[in-house]
Amino acid sequence: MPTYATLSDILQSDGALQRITEDCRALVDQEVAAKSGVSATVLKASYKVVTTFAPGYYETMISRIVPKLMEKLQPYWTQFNEAGGGNFGEFLAARGSEVAEAMLSVTDAMAERSNRGVIKKAYGAVRGSAAEHIQAALPSVGALVEKYAA
Repeated sequence: MPTYATLSDILQSDGALQRITEDCRALVDQEVAAKSGVSATVLKASYKVVTTFAPGYYETMISRIVPKLMEKLQPYWTQFNEAGGGNFGEFLAARGSEVAEAMLSVTDAMAERSNRGVIKKAYGAVRGSAAEHIQAALPSVGALVEKYAA
């Protein structure tokens, strides 16, 4: 059983949000770098816009997204543990489309509220293929969650 009652409880540990944010950034960097093809070109260009737009903007956004993503992943974590555990990444991947859309609801809401046109434009350019990219990353997302939750 997990050490924490909820995934959000993990963030209460000293320095946890910073460590998780760093790991999330590394995961995104790794996933983007591994992409190829036409859709990867758009993804990589949009990613470059967001990461170079303003110093610290991308890191700040990840640290704001992490708690909300933990909330979205909580029902899956609960189901996973009720089913006896195993590999959380595989569990998420088996529910790929549903999990991806739950996670995208966080970034969709943030993009909607953004007053930065360049960010909205970059997000709009990749949103159509975002679920596919997230689904491909779910095994790694699950491993990251397990790293901190267990």
